[in-house]
Amino acid sequence: MHYFIYSTKDATISSGSNHIDGASFTDQNFGQDEILDLKKDFWNKEFDFPTRILISFAGTEFTNVSQSIVNGNIVNPKFYLRLYETNGTQDLSTEYKLSAFPLSQSWDEGAGKLNDNPKVTNGVSWENRNYYPGSSAVSWSHDDGTLRHGGYYISGSGYEASQSFSYESPDIEMNVTDIVNKWLAGTSNYGFILRFSGSQETDNQTYGQLKFLSTQTNTIYSPKLEIRWDDHKPCTGSNTGSLLPMTASGEEDYMLYMKYLKESYKENDKVKFRVMPRKRYIKKTFSTSVQTVTGSFITEGSGSYSFVDMATGETIIPFSAYTSMSCDSTSNYFIQWMNGFNPNRAYKILYKLKYNDGQEIIYDDDFEFVVRS
Repeated sequence: MHYFIYSTKDATISSGSNHIDGASFTDQNFGQDEILDLKKDFWNKEFDFPTRILISFAGTEFTNVSQSIVNGNIVNPKFYLRLYETNGTQDLSTEYKLSAFPLSQSWDEGAGKLNDNPKVTNGVSWENRNYYPGSSAVSWSHDDGTLRHGGYYISGSGYEASQSFSYESPDIEMNVTDIVNKWLAGTSNYGFILRFSGSQETDNQTYGQLKFLSTQTNTIYSPKLEIRWDDHKPCTGSNTGSLLPMTASGEEDYMLYMKYLKESYKENDKVKFRVMPRKRYIKKTFSTSVQTVTGSFITEGSGSYSFVDMATGETIIPFSAYTSMSCDSTSNYFIQWMNGFNPNRAYKILYKLKYNDGQEIIYDDDFEFVVRS
């Protein structure tokens, strides 16, 4: 299964200043911008300053996932940080690396935007994790009082995740399993800090200008923490009941049909989707004996599913090792939790069958539904 937790807050923090009027960005808040800027700013062809991104998934949904792991409903999960870039690769070097670390202190998203005039300092910034005019600024700092401008985070073994890019999409799909496991084991969860990796953040070689959609976006591409785990029941032995295996030689032409598919589901539903294979063409035979009808099932490892957002064509859940078909005595099936989907949108289900002769056929047969709020 693939399940999504959407970010509860995020913000860009900047260590530079305005090249025109000299106004400092170091105490400015950008918490309400629809864009998260991760960049290295250059001035007169020389490196000037970097920015970083803070993002948090702490909240009810994260607590629910944690409890599901404790209860055994989620087994051996992998966690991926997903962010979606808006500009493509035109301003990027062909190769670069990004790193994420767990923040060690709490912070407030704030109420500011890049173009605010006068600038807003309410909330998180490069210097402060919280500041409201009329009160004292709460700076990023070590327990001993030493300032840690730029976001104070934990590093070391198990506390760093990274993703390298080479001639590819700048969308982030970073494995952060080790960090999340630290949180699940009891380390305080204050979210991630995202930055260019190591010396790439300050050298003169990486001209990175990344713009990711934030929590404030009105699109389906807000940041999310994706949880993946294998929840399928093997299509073997007693699990299949009296069903007969479909012919996987590739010499038979099959069609798929779904049982009990509804036009809509509520966003808190946990749905068991059922699908069965059937030969497209059945040869006529003559028999004087009583005929019985026995259904077929897709054999173990041969079937998987995918979800697509119908308005955008975006693949929400891809075919993967985490979307294998299960089977019981009624049919093949899989379970999907709907509260990871955006409500009031239409989705469709695709199926992929693998055959013994090497064929892989994708079935797009208008299996559609809407998720309602």
